[in-house]
Formats: sequence, C-alpha cells, structure tokens
Amino acid sequence: MRHRISVSPTKILASLAACAFLIWGLTGYSSTTTDDGIVKVRSAYSFDETVAHLKADIDKKGIKFFLAVDQAALGADAGISINRSTLLIFGNPPLGVQFLTSNPNAGLDWPVRLLVGEDDYGQVWTVYNDFGWIARRHGISNREAQFKMASDVMASITSSVAK
Repeated sequence: MRHRISVSPTKILASLAACAFLIWGLTGYSSTTTDDGIVKVRSAYSFDETVAHLKADIDKKGIKFFLAVDQAALGADAGISINRSTLLIFGNPPLGVQFLTSNPNAGLDWPVRLLVGEDDYGQVWTVYNDFGWIARRHGISNREAQFKMASDVMASITSSVAK
C-alpha cells in the first residue's frame, strides 16, 4: 500500500530556514533576518571595539566613510537616556548610484547604514537592512548583480566582528 505525503512549499522553506539557522549556530556565527528585512549580527567585541573594527574594515576595503552618528549622545543632549547606539553611514558611490538610476526613491536607503547597538544585557549587535528587501521595497529588479555585491560586502564587513 502506498501512502502519499503532501508537504507544502511553505513548510519546506521553513525547514530549510531552520537548518540554516542551526548551521549558523553550530559555526558560532550569530545572525538573524526578520520579516521586515532587518539583519542582526552579534558582535564578539565591546561596543567601542566593534565600531573601531567596522570602521577599519570599511577603510581597508576602500569604501567611502561618510559619518558616524552617536545616537546615545543625541538622546543625552535631549535629556533621554538610551543604550549605546551609533549609526555608521558609508558606501561606494559608483555602486550605490546605480540603484538610484533604477529608482530615485532608493536614495532613502543609500548610502548604506549600519547600526551598532548595545542591548540591555551589554551584548553588542550590528543591524542593517537586507539588500534583497531594499530591492523589493523600491521595485528594483534590474540590478541583481549590484545588490548581490552590496550583500556580499556587508556580510564581509559584519563578519569582521561576528561572534
């Protein structure tokens, strides 16, 4: 007697995602991507060391560094206390401008932003927008190679501090 088992594509994808997270956990690389396109990578370093490592890696790659915004200092200036948080803004103009030629509204997401934050337990995280999510957000379907390059570079940058 034959039994037919039906498995939905959603369950298959969920199982594959679970396996991927298990593999990341076993390799010690802690990264998660949420449904809203946010990627979080846990840092192996203190807050200041994380910022320094990231800036050094960005510089080493020849990427233009624009600005570091100390959000905790901005909060303190307004009389509001928040955990340590610094937004790093950087990019490769010849690459980033290609997204704007496809959809000028993509300028909302370029140059690249990488948030370094410390949670309530003292753990440091790097946080950024998934580039596939950015492509979908702006309806850009003619720059796959460029989005892949941006994703690979960001993965390399965040892996320089990954736990």
